[in-house]
Amino acid sequence: MAKLMIIESPGKLRKLRAILGSGWNIQPSVGHIRDLPATRRGQQAWMPQGPDFRAEYELTDRGRGVVADLKKAVRDADEVYLATDPDREGEAISWHLQQALGLRESYHRVAFNEITEKAVKAALSKPRRIDMGLVQAQESRRVLDRLVGYMASPVLWQGSSVKGLSAGRVQSPAVRLVVDREREIRAFKVTNHFGVKLKFEGGWQAEWNTKAFTTEESPYVTDRILAEAVSKVRNVVVESFKEGPARRGPPPPFTTSSLQQAASNKLRLNPKAAMDIAQKLYEGGHITYHRTDNPNLSEDSMADVAAALSTRNVGCVDKQRRYPAPEGSQAGHPAITPTHWEVESAGDTPEQRALYELIRTRAMACQAPDAEYATRQALLTGSTAEGKAVQFEAKGRTLTKSGWLALLEGDDTEDRGRDAAHDNPVPTMKRGDSKQATTGELESKKTQPPARYTEASLIKKLEKEGIGRPSTYAAIMENITSKALVAFEKGKLVPTSNGEYVVDALVGKCQFMEIPYTKEVEGQLDQVADGKTTYLNVVGGAHAQLTNELKGVNLKQASQPDSAGQEVTCPGCGKSMGRRTGKNGAFWGCSGYPECKVTLEDKRGKPVPKSPAALPQLSAEFCCADQSCGKPLVRRADVKQTNTFWWGCSGYKDGCRETYPDRAGKPYYEVARGSRIEEASRTSGRSVPQRLHGRSR
Repeated sequence: MAKLMIIESPGKLRKLRAILGSGWNIQPSVGHIRDLPATRRGQQAWMPQGPDFRAEYELTDRGRGVVADLKKAVRDADEVYLATDPDREGEAISWHLQQALGLRESYHRVAFNEITEKAVKAALSKPRRIDMGLVQAQESRRVLDRLVGYMASPVLWQGSSVKGLSAGRVQSPAVRLVVDREREIRAFKVTNHFGVKLKFEGGWQAEWNTKAFTTEESPYVTDRILAEAVSKVRNVVVESFKEGPARRGPPPPFTTSSLQQAASNKLRLNPKAAMDIAQKLYEGGHITYHRTDNPNLSEDSMADVAAALSTRNVGCVDKQRRYPAPEGSQAGHPAITPTHWEVESAGDTPEQRALYELIRTRAMACQAPDAEYATRQALLTGSTAEGKAVQFEAKGRTLTKSGWLALLEGDDTEDRGRDAAHDNPVPTMKRGDSKQATTGELESKKTQPPARYTEASLIKKLEKEGIGRPSTYAAIMENITSKALVAFEKGKLVPTSNGEYVVDALVGKCQFMEIPYTKEVEGQLDQVADGKTTYLNVVGGAHAQLTNELKGVNLKQASQPDSAGQEVTCPGCGKSMGRRTGKNGAFWGCSGYPECKVTLEDKRGKPVPKSPAALPQLSAEFCCADQSCGKPLVRRADVKQTNTFWWGCSGYKDGCRETYPDRAGKPYYEVARGSRIEEASRTSGRSVPQRLHGRSR
């Protein structure tokens, strides 16, 4: 008789079988086996029913087969260990397995943060029961998401002709952030202003300190004549001079959020791709659990860190450096680190190896010594302008000890510009010294609007505002882009008119659209997990509030969206195209359907041609031979046969039904545009080949 261990992902099988050896039967659940029903009685979308809002579950299509196989394995096992992932989602999966397999009390719940022999065997030595607080917290989140989506989305449909609009408890506040930022940018008014830079022998420079010439209401110098006068200053006196050491500590090791940000900035990976790659690394036993908001290493990893740093000739701090966790973080699992610190490269693909290197280097750097600098700062005073002394500031910084910067260039989660002080070789001075500038440079500047969000910066904002959890950031990005609420423009996120419509319709009416609300809900979920409140209190209260709020939604106040926030013209007939949702997902269809059946693929809310050869092509050379028509022909792909084409008249909507076979990319006969078949016959002396009339499509 064997011991049975049920895990989530089949990717962990090979590593765990090597650790546990014979006597163990390890089987995967492949994620969730049960879910909330998609429908009730085949008609009504499911939502919690009754005064207790009890959630009902059913086996998924895949789950039925998995449970059937697992029941056989349970019958052949002495002991059953539920070893799903060590988070709320994993705890819920263990509970669903326990319920579906009828395990009752005959099971052990174990969880490990990394797939190493030490971690796995430590977990097996301390089995426990399923934590129902964690399960109910996950269940509360799942049902709250269902409530908002299934109650608010239909309200949006009533006021718009666009199909597929959706609202979500977490996705909608994320869209609001993008919409609010875009409107800040639209409302931004550029201010042209001036600065001055003095340059000195030796290559150092000083910036004009404009504070004496500005106010809080007018923080910029807009007087060009004044700025030109300041740029002509050459003689200055040292008012003060300071120099001394400065230190800069390393960034913390990766959490889920910072990993996604760094992968986006450094490796150009979107959040979903980064998490998929991290999942493979975790399953392969290369990294610790990758869903965490704890920015600290485990205490027993310091010896491994020191050994890894020594191979790079970088020291290690004597006492573990610790970092403050974000407010509301669960901090149940350590930061993301290698499981085998001595392994410099791991992963089966270039992307996996690149992400592993990013994780390992960052984890090593967090315990390396601070970077040390020698800094110099001088305040220089020149001749007066407008009765006021003109002051200039010179700042310089020189790296004296690399410390952690020997491993990292900086914090990959931030997109900072070059530090000007780093390149400014300010010399030693003393008060009262006179200095003469070699040149003065007038700088024309303009204020810049707020930057649009990137995926990385939006995730950072979501984390700061307490919207979502580490495991949800990638899904949020995927939802708001795939549902055409947000689109990409030169790598930045911009709202579509769909997104703006949703925000305008719900902001001020529904509490879930307010940025602080999601953080409050996360706090309630934490209380459910800790047993301080109940599922019913959270879900029942949210349902009552949302029911009342949706009565006040006025869709007339929201501007109508187009299909995806952009004008798209059909390449076949010239009419507008709209984003639709079919059984195989989103696509773009022509508004002239059914006469025009042109469709385009959808990629993140934008139309993409399926195949250039398959698109209808309006001919500039061939026209309809009907004497009463003569309009250009359109070459179309046959919808029933691949690589088969035919020609139809572009005057179809005006009643012309002429069609012609395609031969070598041409209609059956050749006619110059603007002529008639009879005219071509008379002038050329050619006979007109037989053609097909009246073929209707």
